[in-house]
Amino acid sequence: MNDLSTARLLLRPMTVADAERVAAGGPAAGERWAPGFPSPGERAAATRFLADCATSGDPTPFGSYAIRLRADGLVVGGIGFHGAPDGRGHVTVGYGLVPSVRGRGYASEALRALLRFAREQGVVCVHGDTDLDNTASQHVMTAAGMRFVKQDERLKHYRVDWDGRVDDHG
Repeated sequence: MNDLSTARLLLRPMTVADAERVAAGGPAAGERWAPGFPSPGERAAATRFLADCATSGDPTPFGSYAIRLRADGLVVGGIGFHGAPDGRGHVTVGYGLVPSVRGRGYASEALRALLRFAREQGVVCVHGDTDLDNTASQHVMTAAGMRFVKQDERLKHYRVDWDGRVDDHG
C-alpha cells in the first residue's frame, strides 16, 4: 500500500517489522525518529497491531501509520485505525505526536487525511475519543470535521458520519 500524503506529511502504513521496532523502542538503521517517539501510546498501538497480525492477519489498510514530515522523513508520531470496519461500516481512530511538534496543525492534517482515506474505502462512520482534560485532542478532532457526541466519566467521544444517518448509540 502507498503512503497517504498531505501538504506537509506522509502517513506510512506500518509493517510487522516497523511495529516490532516501535514496540521495542528502536528505529531501523538510517531511520530518524523525533525525540520522544515512540510514546507509550505508540508502543501500545504497535503491540495491538502485532497481535492483530498474529490472530487475524495484517489489517492493512485499517492498521497503523507512522506520521513523517515530508521535508526530511522524520517520524513525529502515529495515527491509525483500531481495526477493520465493523458490520455497520464503523471504525475507530487514534493518533499521537511527539511534544516537540505539537501545536503546528500536524495532528489535524494527519487526521483529515485518514478520514478522507476511510471514506474512500467505504467507511460510513469514524469514532474517536479523548480524555476529558485533553482539549488539544478535542480541537484536533473538531478541526478535522468530527463532532462531539457524548461524554462519560473518563472520555469525550467524537465521530463523523457520511451515510446521512446518526446513531449515537454506537
